[in-house]
Amino acid sequence: MLERFLEKTTFESQEDFIKHLKIKVPEHFNFGYDVVDAWANEAPDKKAMCWTNDKGAHVDFTFAEMKKYTDQTASYFQSLGIGHGDMVMLILKRRYEFWFSIIALHKLGAVAIPATHLLTKKDIVYRANAADIKMIVCAGEPVILQHVIDALPESPSVKTVVSIGPEIPEGFQDFQEGIAHATPFVRPEHPNSNDDISLMYFTSGTTGNPKMVAHDFTYPLGHIVTGSFWHNLHEGSLHLTIADTGWGKAVWGKLYGQWIAGATVFVYDHEKFTPADMLQMIQDYHITSLCAPPTIFRFLIREDLTKYDLSSLEYCTIAGEALNPAVFETFYKLTGIKLMEGFGQTETTLTVATFPWMEPKPGSMGVPNPQYDVDLLRPDGTRAEDGEQGQIVVRTDKGKPLGLFKEYYRDAELTREAWHDGIYYTGDVAWRDEDGYFWFVGRADDVIKSSGYRIGPFEVESALMTHPAVVECAITGVPDEIRGQVVKATIVLAKDYKDKAGEELIKELQNHVKRVTAPYKYPRVVEFVDELPKTISGKIRRVEIRAKSN
Repeated sequence: MLERFLEKTTFESQEDFIKHLKIKVPEHFNFGYDVVDAWANEAPDKKAMCWTNDKGAHVDFTFAEMKKYTDQTASYFQSLGIGHGDMVMLILKRRYEFWFSIIALHKLGAVAIPATHLLTKKDIVYRANAADIKMIVCAGEPVILQHVIDALPESPSVKTVVSIGPEIPEGFQDFQEGIAHATPFVRPEHPNSNDDISLMYFTSGTTGNPKMVAHDFTYPLGHIVTGSFWHNLHEGSLHLTIADTGWGKAVWGKLYGQWIAGATVFVYDHEKFTPADMLQMIQDYHITSLCAPPTIFRFLIREDLTKYDLSSLEYCTIAGEALNPAVFETFYKLTGIKLMEGFGQTETTLTVATFPWMEPKPGSMGVPNPQYDVDLLRPDGTRAEDGEQGQIVVRTDKGKPLGLFKEYYRDAELTREAWHDGIYYTGDVAWRDEDGYFWFVGRADDVIKSSGYRIGPFEVESALMTHPAVVECAITGVPDEIRGQVVKATIVLAKDYKDKAGEELIKELQNHVKRVTAPYKYPRVVEFVDELPKTISGKIRRVEIRAKSN
């Protein structure tokens, strides 16, 4: 499969990668036909997905079965009036019907809008009206169904609601019955062109309403690098990315790049993340490749890993937030596996990464993916030198790179703000070392300015994370009359330290930061909390912490 899209499929070094990475983009590319159906034709018995849940259910799907079920779903959606360009929201958690539905929508040339099950009535109403959503397909669970039902009177564009079960309320279509009785699928004559919108995410912005990030039909090809050269997958891989399907990380790690590489996707459908259960899954199913955000790895390394046989694990990658070196070192010590970090956004595919032929530097994101012309710019627009902080940007003056978003849907002004004069501004700040490795500092609006110093939250968090008392932490700036801002640490303590929360421990943590990093970076304000506010994707919501501090 890779040979179909790459002129060269193996690389020995970053120089080789930069020089020879060339992705071939077919006209009218459609992931449903050109990857899923192609595998079904070439290797029908090849395993596409291994699915299990926390209730003990388990089912495997071959590519032949995936073609069969996605065709049935596409035919069923056609019967409900869905076709080219129609907007369909999918609130399907980790149920395998998500994969049936998103690929069916691709085959129809429609637009899939994955969404988290945590949306409330207000969230659904906003999304339905902002995008003129025509159909909602959701898990048939009471809370989700109720929010959808409550949203319908204020969502006039929504013509059809579908439940995959177990509950099918009055007014909802029955997904299982619908696909069971679907007529043979007839492929649309012209389902899509390459620049049609195929996928849209509402990003949870730190201020204002979520942005609508629209991707075109070539977007899956941008994830060839994600699957084959960051996750380091091959046809024998069984890959687990821990992510809800409402988050962009799901298509990064549970669909596009993995299936193009010919790997099997492992899906564990669970209600509550429990580190011990996840380790049990890795052991019992012989997972070979794991990708998760730092939060997950922080919890995994606090388990007794000697209780589990993790010998099947070949490779681990990490993204979502910057990786604290302490987590890298501990996981390596316990497993012998080096965590390979990557960076990207909902608006992009993998942008910066540590690739298999590189030696990782703990805490560094790695080097630019050659798909993207990545640079660091000072606030005045000039290029930052090595060792100097700058905003991560993607230069597009020579053309839009494969994987970069098409636009913020229906918001030309917002698109122009982020992407103008041949440059896309990520809003993230980093610095580059003399070897070309990038080091994350923080969001541009998270950088703390104190007494003339610019302090990146991540470097203080990394220092704190090396203290055994700290499970998780978030660094923010709080207003200060003398210094402009001072550093605040919001900390979740380890179990053994919870009864020690007080002035003595605060002093100990402050002195620890002074020793580990520059003294001026120590947190003058420390707060202990039971948990940190997070987005569905597991990212810490520093904006929420700042709002409470001001």
